[in-house]
Amino acid sequence: MSTTDQTTMNPEVVALGDPNLSFSFGERRTLMNFIQTVILWVLAGIAAIPLISVLWMLISRGGLRLSAAIFTELPPAPFEQGGGIGNAIVGTLVMVAIASLISIPVGVLGGLYTGLINPDGKISALIRFVGKVLTGFPSILSGVFVYAWLVVVMKTYSAIAGGVSLSILMLPTVLLTAEQAFRMVPQRMKDAAYGMGCNSTQVATKIVLPTALPGVMTGVMLAVAGASGESAPLLFTALFSNYWIGSFTEPTASLSILIYNFSAMPYENQIELAWTASLVLVLIVLVFNILSRSFGTRRV
Repeated sequence: MSTTDQTTMNPEVVALGDPNLSFSFGERRTLMNFIQTVILWVLAGIAAIPLISVLWMLISRGGLRLSAAIFTELPPAPFEQGGGIGNAIVGTLVMVAIASLISIPVGVLGGLYTGLINPDGKISALIRFVGKVLTGFPSILSGVFVYAWLVVVMKTYSAIAGGVSLSILMLPTVLLTAEQAFRMVPQRMKDAAYGMGCNSTQVATKIVLPTALPGVMTGVMLAVAGASGESAPLLFTALFSNYWIGSFTEPTASLSILIYNFSAMPYENQIELAWTASLVLVLIVLVFNILSRSFGTRRV
């Protein structure tokens, strides 16, 4: 008689062979897994309370003044009603753009050198060390440095000085992220390109850079998001202005400084604008973070 016939004739064989997959709290392992899962969810909820409360305050208080006028009008004077934060939004975007023009090319080229051209050299080790030191560099010291070397020389606060100070904060993030992205490119892709007759420049520009681009863009977006919310370096470099930016060599408004100034004023209108500016700044940072995550989904 075959094994199949024996199994058919004897139901106990089937019963003994079937695994028991039912959920039961009677088992110690199942109970411990359930308890630990509940604890983790509770801890995650507690950790999210500050974030949720801040977002709720921003939306409930800052959302009341959201309108087209907020983005197109200038900040009001004391005792004046209405107004907007348009110049601060434009000033923030301009200074972040200046910082990006400085930090992104330098950071990507530095990452290309340390991650591909000479990864084991002494100069590369020094660049990595400086980059890691700058990641913990206090942002206010960046403003003081640029103030001493640029603002004093130009004899004026300016958007250029603000952009340079932000670029110092963006550079280490772009550099270290770009280096890691270049290192993650498979060696066999580089060897195949060399085997086909490509030189080092062609391998870097045609193979390594396009393949590592998602990782590089992730670092760029994170650096831009971080620079958008900085305020300490701008106090020493760009200061503030109640007018639209007319030149890169004049004091320039920014959202973070507007929030700092208006939140300390005893006028309800300015305080409401400070809440709205906070909400707008959070939304800008959120957009850049979402972009960084979207680029990061494509891995090398």
